[in-house]
Amino acid sequence: MFKHLRNFPLVIFIVALLTLWLSGQLGVFFRKKLRPIEDEERKDLATLEAATLTLLGLIVAFSFSMAIGRYDQRKNYEAEEANAIGTEYTRTDLLPATEAEKVRKLLKEYLRQRVAFYETRDDGELQRISMITNGLEAELWSTVQKVAASQPTCTIALAVSGMNDVLNDRGYTQAAWWNRIPLAAWDLMISIAVLCNLVFGYGAHRNETHLFLVLPLALSISFLLISDLDSPSGGIIRVLPQNLVSLAESLQR
Repeated sequence: MFKHLRNFPLVIFIVALLTLWLSGQLGVFFRKKLRPIEDEERKDLATLEAATLTLLGLIVAFSFSMAIGRYDQRKNYEAEEANAIGTEYTRTDLLPATEAEKVRKLLKEYLRQRVAFYETRDDGELQRISMITNGLEAELWSTVQKVAASQPTCTIALAVSGMNDVLNDRGYTQAAWWNRIPLAAWDLMISIAVLCNLVFGYGAHRNETHLFLVLPLALSISFLLISDLDSPSGGIIRVLPQNLVSLAESLQR
């Protein structure tokens, strides 16, 4: 369930806030039902709180670092895709006139589909774009392959090599989109967050409701930012196809 939920950062924020706040209230409930906490026990409980909060802080920081790294990786591959397509478009001049014109038209359509891939949020539409892109890749490769088979020259080899880079970069991009923070890391982070709020509620001196919202709110905002960065097609922070759009505009001139 969480595998699909992590694509909706705002939902994660709401669910995390409610879950962590209820964990704090559960700690208060246990404190009221059990015997009063003695001074010596309260010192030990304070040490436990500090230890669990420190561990939680390290895990949140580590998860945030992973999310930032994956976001940067997706940005870099978008730029590499644009460079590869632009280079291959230039190298089409090395092909025979008929094939060169065909490859240019296919590359323009391929570029349009790549821009749509970055801008689309709907899963069904992404599947449709993927099918169209697969067909375009097959046609592009088939065209340059036939030319290379009939004219195995160094100049034709450059065009074939450029096309290979175009196809490879799309595969690298897709792999980067699949490379998400492991679910086990999310499970560990959420479990320790629940434990921290439970201990916090159990060891609290007073029962003011607004005080028990501070830690859950801070953690929920952290989870929101991490899930937003980690989700390629969900949330607000997304990789914009600036390089691909700029290339498409330049090819229309």
